[in-house]
Amino acid sequence: MWGAKLQRCTAAGSVQDPPPKKRLAVFVSGGGSNFRAIHAAIQEGSVHGEVAVVVSNAPTCGGVAYAQSHGIPTLTYPAPKLDPAAGLTAEQLVQQLTQEYRADAVILAGYLKLIPSELVRAYKRAILNIHPGLLPSFGGKGYYGIKVHQAVVASGARFSGPTIHFVDEEYDTGPILAQAVVPVYPTDRPEQVAARVLKEEHKLYPECVAALCEERITWRHDGVPIMWSAH
Repeated sequence: MWGAKLQRCTAAGSVQDPPPKKRLAVFVSGGGSNFRAIHAAIQEGSVHGEVAVVVSNAPTCGGVAYAQSHGIPTLTYPAPKLDPAAGLTAEQLVQQLTQEYRADAVILAGYLKLIPSELVRAYKRAILNIHPGLLPSFGGKGYYGIKVHQAVVASGARFSGPTIHFVDEEYDTGPILAQAVVPVYPTDRPEQVAARVLKEEHKLYPECVAALCEERITWRHDGVPIMWSAH
């Protein structure tokens, strides 16, 4: 899949131009390493999409700074409690993403706030999230970042890894799209597990975003998504 040119053939065998790139709204709360990995894959041609806008609850975070340094517009959501005018309401966010930036899909890359129901309804089956554990274990409210890895080590689990899932109106309960597995050794510290999982995150998430952009995801009759190979 990596580096492959996206082409479509007609029944007669002639090659058509690829479809327009999918426009992505990426949500971040921190350094945005997964956002950077996805953006790098876009620049390399592995993901047939473009980042139309970055949304964050932390307008001074590293992910926002990275977006601004690459000329990508940024929005703040939710609005800061002490300065409501500095950010958007849920209704304004949906309006901006659907009309102003014409985003086709939403990609959560370390965004720590619950997505508003208005956005979930507007982007049904078009919001992806990454979680640093093997859902449905070690997920839900309060399980994020190093807290997930601490819980994994404390449990004695021998495997962990990232999960890519579609988003519903709760934390970490949407349909699972893909997972990767890494070993957890009895002597591991949470930071060691985190580094091992993060390496897999940076591989898996761009692959899933590429599948979403190329419409290589179908849905089983019971609501389970299936990601198909590019070949």
